[in-house]
Amino acid sequence: MGIKQERAVLVGVAAGRTKLAVAQEHLDELYRLAQTAEAEIVATFLQRLPSYNASTLIGAGKVAEIAASVKELEADLVIFDEDLSGSQIKNLEELLPGIKVLDRTGLILDIFARHARTAESRIMVEIAQMEYTLPRLTRAWTHLCRQVGGIGTRGPGESQLEVDRRSIRNRVLELKRKLKKIEKAREMQADRREDAFHVAIVGYTNAGKSTLTNRLTGAGVLVEDKLFATLDSTTRKLYLAPGKQVILSDTVGFIRKLPHHLVQAFRSTLGVVSSADCVLEILDSNTPDYKEHIEVTRHVLSTLVEATTPRILVFNKADAASEERLAELHLNYPEALQISALENMGIESLKERIIALTQIWEDARRNQKAELEAQAAEDAEWRELV
Repeated sequence: MGIKQERAVLVGVAAGRTKLAVAQEHLDELYRLAQTAEAEIVATFLQRLPSYNASTLIGAGKVAEIAASVKELEADLVIFDEDLSGSQIKNLEELLPGIKVLDRTGLILDIFARHARTAESRIMVEIAQMEYTLPRLTRAWTHLCRQVGGIGTRGPGESQLEVDRRSIRNRVLELKRKLKKIEKAREMQADRREDAFHVAIVGYTNAGKSTLTNRLTGAGVLVEDKLFATLDSTTRKLYLAPGKQVILSDTVGFIRKLPHHLVQAFRSTLGVVSSADCVLEILDSNTPDYKEHIEVTRHVLSTLVEATTPRILVFNKADAASEERLAELHLNYPEALQISALENMGIESLKERIIALTQIWEDARRNQKAELEAQAAEDAEWRELV
């Protein structure tokens, strides 16, 4: 007998200057996140407020409305599209008795726990869960006494919620030491392939990065129409032409409102981006909020990649976009490529762009080597004269 699917109510807030349409787009993304966590969404609420309510995030009237809906629809949990403090969760659970309250970060962590496959990604998920739990430890004592299992409570971090702050901090330090060893091993692998041009695929989650990796290399990476379907980086050889090959790495996707500590936890996986000689920015050409996706992707990249590192902007899923959208993308981003990894459209143009950058890189390496050899010869000649 399978685990009962949890029935979820989603809540979004348009506070301050946030436009209602933007808040709705964010709520739509929360809907997809909840689906990825295998929840059944039974209702959604969106409230406009001049500012967040310090006690419950949303207004008292809206809380009462949600409580009535939860009772009528027999929901199991309420998920908010904003991060909640420990006291806000405690207050909301008192006003929604018997109902689990989760915020956006808690939901993302649940999805991460589901999709972590390697030892490295499991460690990263546990670190993120620990750091998320620490400031909410006070409410965790009573919260988990009556809530067992389900969305937001699974994964490596679950067993640690009953320990005190000191043991959690010690556990985080221990995990970070383990992660450091993995990072060193990764650096050694990177050193061994320093003679190969390294391309990193980055972009918004579900933009088709894994599909593109499979198309280019036949890597067999898991492809699902879900957010964060893969968390681990995948590195493969990409053969571009006779005698011309590069290293290609696929990485975890980005998402809006991704808390800083989650980015920090996954720096090990994203470290392959920092050492890349070229970055492919992959975006979904069919999404209406592609500009925000570009902004989110480039914000995260700004902390990982040197400004001088070459980038290729690629709009994927062009086969599903309208002619009007493709014309708009070409007008706004004339240097970008429009491809479909699924339908094998524009892939040769992408390879040609990578080959051109590879040639520049190889020429620079040859010139650098020639300069070093000339300097060494000059030094040897000088030593003989002396």
